[in-house]
Parts: sequence; C-alpha cells; structure tokens
Amino acid sequence: MHQIAVPPILQILASMSAVLDKAAAHCEARKIDPAVLVNFRLAPDMFPFSRQIQIMTDQAKGMAARLAGAEVPVYADSETSFADLKARIAKTIDFVKSFTPDRFEGSEDRDIVIKAGGTELKFKGRQYLTGFVFPNFYFHATTAYDILRHCGVEIGKRDFLGGL
Repeated sequence: MHQIAVPPILQILASMSAVLDKAAAHCEARKIDPAVLVNFRLAPDMFPFSRQIQIMTDQAKGMAARLAGAEVPVYADSETSFADLKARIAKTIDFVKSFTPDRFEGSEDRDIVIKAGGTELKFKGRQYLTGFVFPNFYFHATTAYDILRHCGVEIGKRDFLGGL
C-alpha cells in the first residue's frame, strides 16, 4: 500500500510546488498582484486556487495518517500567498515521508471512517485510497493547475507530472 500510495502523491505535491514557482514568476513578470491568482476561481460557485491546494494537501496528509493508523494533523487553512501555499506543500511532503512502508502493512483492510459534509463515510483501506483519496487528490491538483493555466501561467502537462 505504501508503494501504491506514497510515490504518486509525493510526485504531484512536488510538481505543484514547482508550478507555484512558475505562477509567482508569472505574476512578477507581468506586474500582477499574486493575490489575484491565489484567490482566483474558474466559476463563482467553486473554491479558489488557495483552497484547491489546501484540499489537495489535506487529502495527502489524511491518506498517510489514516493508512498508517496515525492521527491526522490539522492545518489552519490560513494561506494567502504562493509562499504560504509552498510551505503547506513542503510540510505535507515532510509528513507523508515520515511514514515508513512498514507503517502501511495491513492497511488495505484497515477500517477507515471519515466525515465529509456531515456524512460518515466508511471504507477499507484499499477502497479509501483508490476510490476516495486518489480521485479527490487529483481533482483538486488538476483544478489548481487549470486555474493557473487559465490565468496565463505558462505551464504544461510536464509541469503537472513533474520529474518523470
């Protein structure tokens, strides 16, 4: 489970951190207030860029903790800049990396219970990872990428995929 879960999550976290660098450079080169991009949303009823990154990192840290049988850390969700968001990603990478493969042993059958929007969701570890974490993590990472791309940041698929 560790091999299936951790490397792809770390790959995208790292690539999104690099994408944030490109977004910051884009703003600087074009004299755009970075807050415009940090708060940008593609539609009025969707979360802004900053919240997409927050949820993406929440999925990553929640996955690592739950599959390892550990407590999920709580982040304040107070990031207002690219630097804040990069720090959140870095903190999440460190947290995910802190779990060795042996901590994930037997996690495919571990009971996982989470609350989402007032509903209690129950999973076995494998179902939680493949049917909940991965879809949510990639959805929010892709949405964050799409917001920046829509705003003119020069990024492409290789930026999203990172160091392959």
